[in-house]
Amino acid sequence: MMEWLIIAAAGFAGGMLNAVAGGGSFITLPALLFVGVPPVAANATGTAALLPGYLASAWRFRRDISFPQGMGPAIIILLTLVGGAIGAILLLATSDRLFRSIIPWLILLATTAFGIGPQLIALHKNKQNNKKFLQPTKIHNSTAGRQRQYKHAAGLFAVCIYGGYFNGGLGIMLLAAFSLMGQHNLHSANGLKNIVSALLSSIAVLLYTLGQAIAFEHLFLLALASIVGGYAGAALAYRLSQQLLRTAIIAIGCLLALTFFLQK
Repeated sequence: MMEWLIIAAAGFAGGMLNAVAGGGSFITLPALLFVGVPPVAANATGTAALLPGYLASAWRFRRDISFPQGMGPAIIILLTLVGGAIGAILLLATSDRLFRSIIPWLILLATTAFGIGPQLIALHKNKQNNKKFLQPTKIHNSTAGRQRQYKHAAGLFAVCIYGGYFNGGLGIMLLAAFSLMGQHNLHSANGLKNIVSALLSSIAVLLYTLGQAIAFEHLFLLALASIVGGYAGAALAYRLSQQLLRTAIIAIGCLLALTFFLQK
């Protein structure tokens, strides 16, 4: 009975955090590990449980989505599906012992991205706005424009591989990648982020399922609780201090990373 209460509470709390600030996997992953789910399966199950929320969010933002110049929907979908698949295959090829040893590093990376991501996005946006007044717009079919597009595609591809392997911090990394592509409309960037998250999570979960890496006995309760938590979080989003929430999530991430480091 206690095991199911832990899973339900983790799903609810994770769904609520994802709705108001992000970082839900910081709750679901350790909870699954605590009840005895092996590390690789815990990561795969947590990703699968969060998939309905990504799909719902992607549908909600469907009218706000626009694509960066020089990178249309076909290219983004291809990069997302291939990158997500590669990440999922890499996870399935990782032993539980190895994955547990790198969990604290992944959590630390996700926490760092979560902490400094908004500042980097704002800094890049300010630089881009200043450049508009200092130099003319470059032609996108020039050599420099093509090189810039290749760099953007490589960056998005790398983030998608990361997302297929480990879901923590994915949202802020995608927002940072789209900001670097010149996507400065927050609603549009959020919509695109949710579409990419839903697509890469879908292909990853499909491969996790084929690789028998999902703990289905915990999945449905975790997913249901995360959906309920997501609705509750959405209702509270405008009443809670975003800065306080972000600070709390960063503190949780650091504490989790330290705990896993000490367990090695």
